[in-house]
Amino acid sequence: MKSVRALLQFTTILPLGTPSDFDQFARRSWLYPVAGYVTGAVAALPGILAWYFGYSNSLVIAALTLALAIFITGANHLDGLLDLGDGLMAHGSREKRITAMTDRNIGAGALSLGMIILLITFTGLASLSPLVIAMAVFCGEVFGKMVMGLFSALGKPFHEGIQSYIYGLSKRRFAVYTCILALPLFLLPEKIVVAAGFAAALFVFFVLWYVARRCFGGVNGDVTGAGNEIARAAVILMFAFCI
Repeated sequence: MKSVRALLQFTTILPLGTPSDFDQFARRSWLYPVAGYVTGAVAALPGILAWYFGYSNSLVIAALTLALAIFITGANHLDGLLDLGDGLMAHGSREKRITAMTDRNIGAGALSLGMIILLITFTGLASLSPLVIAMAVFCGEVFGKMVMGLFSALGKPFHEGIQSYIYGLSKRRFAVYTCILALPLFLLPEKIVVAAGFAAALFVFFVLWYVARRCFGGVNGDVTGAGNEIARAAVILMFAFCI
């Protein structure tokens, strides 16, 4: 329980009392999907309530759902996505890309990638019925955190930071553990769509892992956080395409 509490304090803004020892989570980074079950449940509330009360405006529900998904995490993963955008759009050497990504200023690359992913996520949600919106964001959050767990186990860092600290305490077998933690989602209806979402999240991980190695020489916390946002968008797209 200490590990889960430390995880939730790291990944959410939930008021959980005195800060736990970060090591409790860092040594068990495969637990990331547990945070996804929590954030996904919170983000699913607008869709569930709308379905229960017979409210059918998917545009409003999609906006509220996405807002909750970002708010519950304190926009930390969104910040990583924006930083990644600056790094990817920078021209020049690997060092210049890293400098652009780690700079605190927000550039055109950050705004572009942020807008693209958020628009895809919102549009995908808005194309679904309220109850399916709830299911899609729930799966998106769990699979997104699974991607973060994969990066923690397999994403060799390019500099010192949170990613290097967690990676140093992780084992490669944690990649298997974190995927197993996401498997209960297959108990939900629409198992084929859930499977498509699972495959999409894995695809996002491998593509982002490859791009990060080519552009930056490895992974950092921004890449890991961006993985959550991009994977969520990809999973939601699978729901939009398949349902």
